[in-house]
Amino acid sequence: MQELITFGILSFTSFFTLINPIGTMPVFMTMTAELDNKQRTATAKKASIVAFFTILFFAFSGQLLFNFFGISVNSFRIVGGVIFFLMGMDMLQARLGKVKVKETEVKAYVNDISITPLAIPMICGPGAITNAIVLMEDSNTIPMKITLLVSITLVMILTFIILFSSSKIIKFLGETGNNVLMRLMGLIVMVIAVEFFFSGLKPIIQDIINN
Repeated sequence: MQELITFGILSFTSFFTLINPIGTMPVFMTMTAELDNKQRTATAKKASIVAFFTILFFAFSGQLLFNFFGISVNSFRIVGGVIFFLMGMDMLQARLGKVKVKETEVKAYVNDISITPLAIPMICGPGAITNAIVLMEDSNTIPMKITLLVSITLVMILTFIILFSSSKIIKFLGETGNNVLMRLMGLIVMVIAVEFFFSGLKPIIQDIINN
């Protein structure tokens, strides 16, 4: 029982730290600034659900899939870094806040941003995917696998709640506050992008040099 509790705490804390819903919230706020509360809630819900099932998919088949296609987690980091950098540039220039979504295009817009970049790679990024694969391999018993699934579920519920709460913050900040926050977060996202990119590139270059 003690082993299960320890494993559960490890699973929960590691996923919560890697997914970092609090860090995702400002990006979510800026990308959904033009949507009403109902549409913003739908976006948060879909992003959380897509990320949840993506993590489960990689937890159960990730290692096999990576080996079959010869994909490395470092490649995921490089691609994630490029996506983050481009998104950060748009945020830095306040482009995201200026996007006016027509009533007829709202559903398509929600579907688009809820999957990419919110669900993948922001919520379900290389770190969360790697963590899911490693922890699933460490789960030697059925109770441990159940504990891992419960931990993932709890983290994703918390992620949805945090993103859902961003509506109140958007209302409090107003348009000027949102634009300032967006530019600030754009800079931070670009820094994160560089870290992602080079953390994936460095091991690949080292492998090339060693071989």
